[in-house]
Amino acid sequence: MTDSVKKSIFEHEKGGFDIESIKQSLANCLTYSVGKGPITATDRDRFFAAAYLVRNRLIDRWMETMRSYYAHDVKRVYYFSLEFLMGRALMNGVHNLGFDRQFREALDELGINLDDVREIEPDAALGNGGLGRLAACFLDSMATLDLPGYGYGIRYEYGMFAQRIEDGRQVEHPDNWLRYGNPWEFPRPEVLHHVKFHGRVVQYAEQGAMRYHWIDTDDVMAMAFDTPVPGYDTHTANNMRLWAAKATRDFELRYFNEGNYVKAVEDKNASENLSKVLYPDDTTAMGRELRLKQQYFFVCASLHDILRRYRKHQDNFDSLPDKVAIQLNDTHPAIAIPELMRVLVDLHHLGWEEAWTITTRTFAYTNHTLMPEALETWPVALFENVLPRHLQIIYEINHRFLKDVMHRYPGDTGILRRMSIIDESGGRRIRMAHLAIIGSHKVNGVAQIHTELMKQTIFSDFDRFYPDKIINITNGITPRRWLNQANRRLAELISSRIGSGWVKDLGQLKRLVPLVEDTTFRSEFAAAKRVDKEHFVAMVKQKLNIDINADSLFDVQIKRIHEYKRQLLNVLHVVTLYNRIRHRPDMDHMPRTVIFGGKAAPGYAMAKLIIKLINDIADIVNNDPKVAHRLKVVFIPNYDVSTAEEMIPAADLSEQISTAGTEASGTGNMKLALNGALTIGTADGANIEIRDEVGEDNIFIFGLSAAEVAKMKASGYQPRDFYHANAELQAVLDMIGSGFFSPDELDRFKPIVDSLLQYGDEYLLLADYASYVACQKKVELAYQDQEQWVRKAILNVANMGKFSSDRTIKQYASQIWNAEPVVPEATIDESGESLISTNS
Repeated sequence: MTDSVKKSIFEHEKGGFDIESIKQSLANCLTYSVGKGPITATDRDRFFAAAYLVRNRLIDRWMETMRSYYAHDVKRVYYFSLEFLMGRALMNGVHNLGFDRQFREALDELGINLDDVREIEPDAALGNGGLGRLAACFLDSMATLDLPGYGYGIRYEYGMFAQRIEDGRQVEHPDNWLRYGNPWEFPRPEVLHHVKFHGRVVQYAEQGAMRYHWIDTDDVMAMAFDTPVPGYDTHTANNMRLWAAKATRDFELRYFNEGNYVKAVEDKNASENLSKVLYPDDTTAMGRELRLKQQYFFVCASLHDILRRYRKHQDNFDSLPDKVAIQLNDTHPAIAIPELMRVLVDLHHLGWEEAWTITTRTFAYTNHTLMPEALETWPVALFENVLPRHLQIIYEINHRFLKDVMHRYPGDTGILRRMSIIDESGGRRIRMAHLAIIGSHKVNGVAQIHTELMKQTIFSDFDRFYPDKIINITNGITPRRWLNQANRRLAELISSRIGSGWVKDLGQLKRLVPLVEDTTFRSEFAAAKRVDKEHFVAMVKQKLNIDINADSLFDVQIKRIHEYKRQLLNVLHVVTLYNRIRHRPDMDHMPRTVIFGGKAAPGYAMAKLIIKLINDIADIVNNDPKVAHRLKVVFIPNYDVSTAEEMIPAADLSEQISTAGTEASGTGNMKLALNGALTIGTADGANIEIRDEVGEDNIFIFGLSAAEVAKMKASGYQPRDFYHANAELQAVLDMIGSGFFSPDELDRFKPIVDSLLQYGDEYLLLADYASYVACQKKVELAYQDQEQWVRKAILNVANMGKFSSDRTIKQYASQIWNAEPVVPEATIDESGESLISTNS
């Protein structure tokens, strides 16, 4: 077919990107998709119309991308993650499609406030923290880099929970984010996969081989919902496919006819609970079983979907690793390894060795934790009940693996015990990280120190056994959302000086370095930060009715509430500052606003108590007339992606204070530094690499190193020694423990103090306290010299190029996936008909 006959799909996009076309499209969407007129339309109607407008401009790109993948039979990357913390999609789509100016102007001409419209959109409740946000950044980068990448996960109906603070305590409420529907997703009722649970396994001989049949199972259907993921400055739009649980039968008609309506739908409701909430409370046996079922539910459906797609072009499984790469985001999807073995061996009758070679060449595993207690394990008895055939396969994998280990290290029973998938100590449990390592061809850590500690500590035996398997790929964040969208003032300032190429090539920010000496640029940079801070001040006043000082240092710690992340160390410093102001009110104390945000897991009592402590301290500090404007404490409820987009541009100081050796990488540290916040942190995770990039003079590092932490613990750490040696620390802990901040319940916070003084201070807060307080004093002195502070902030922004998720994904593609970019081609003829017709 000649070039004159072929036309690009992109010439057929529904409507143009000029202002008049946008206005007309918006009117059409409001009328024909929402069913409202301009007079009766609400802000929500206008949001949906705007969303459909953007979605319509994505659909052709999306479909063409999928067709191109089929046309070229490319290798595809499948990212398996229990979380995808995507954030709002409206402005992401507008920015990535490149018509934000026209879009805003079109709405202005229609008398519609874009800010009001975009505030209507809820955050998709598909994740909780860094794991899910990393997955979202990776999908953005894969699309931007034209890599054939898919996300697979669960379509949670309610997510984790919506956090409210009532009387200073976290109270969990359902996060009904789908209440009004989701304009971005496409239900695929025709894409259904059976998922089995329970039952029993029978075995029989057939043609000289032993066969296994999993029968008498409880079945659930997995139904697909697809969401397009647009790349930036490219015509690629990839797919995120999420699974919702559906009952195999809607209800039992016999019970219905008898009048027992509850019983009639009981099985349906039980089946569909699988995709109701993220991370059900695993403090109960029922919650643990539901969580295991969730993990198998989504990997089973995803694998069968992948194999269905693969078999469209292939007659056997020999080429599976050449056409399919599956990345396991943490251990949650590790059950995919025995599931693929089950499919290959039981359903397609491949020999074990052949199936195992295919499986290990297909999977790769990303580790996200160094803490042994955080590594996922499951009781053998639970597995035997829920997934009996998979338990048999895991036993066989383990048997064959340990046989190889025994041959390598004859007589070393210790290494057999340590490397076994089955942990025999304290009850028989399945170590999912061990399964993931053994069943993958590559295992990656997410920061240099994290990877080295993996090799030296928790997985040292595996590193010795597989010397080239464990590699490092430092995490990254997408600059599209975390600077170009979240901080428009700063983004526009940067683009006005160095152009907009940095949005797709973050290394170009290096060109800002000479501008540190430009007085005008420094002033404009400071002015942009000031506007962001004033915006945040107004938001806090509106939502929490707290007055904060925009001139104060905004000291920000936003992340999941967990003891190892040490929000409590930050709290100890807050009380230290409070005492200094109370005792010396005549001194010139630098104003500081300490801002917290994050959720505690519903069953995590200590984390929830820390939230209560933060809020009780805030109540005392914020209302003490001696303190006035010099110190404020704010806890922002229901921290999510959209909240982060408001907080991060306003931050001056980024708290990254985990105990050295506990944080795998972190990505909040990258987002804050990219937006001009200076980091105070330990030599942990990616903090070390940030220090290497921005320079030691432009970051505040304190505390014990990971090696010093290990040494101190090994020598018998005595937290009381630090308590008795430091009068300020002693005063702070005594105030918290005695009820100074909880006069209505004097011993409310005794468990917190006891955890530090009586029960070992597991995360060495007291050992790091003096160093942290001294480092915070350096922060104050630096902030008082605003000219130098702004220089440091600019240098942080300028040197964050390494931490783009584009760099991260390029490393995955070359070092693990062996995947190449594919640019969508023109496959539309002159009549507008597709030359390729296929379903993704």
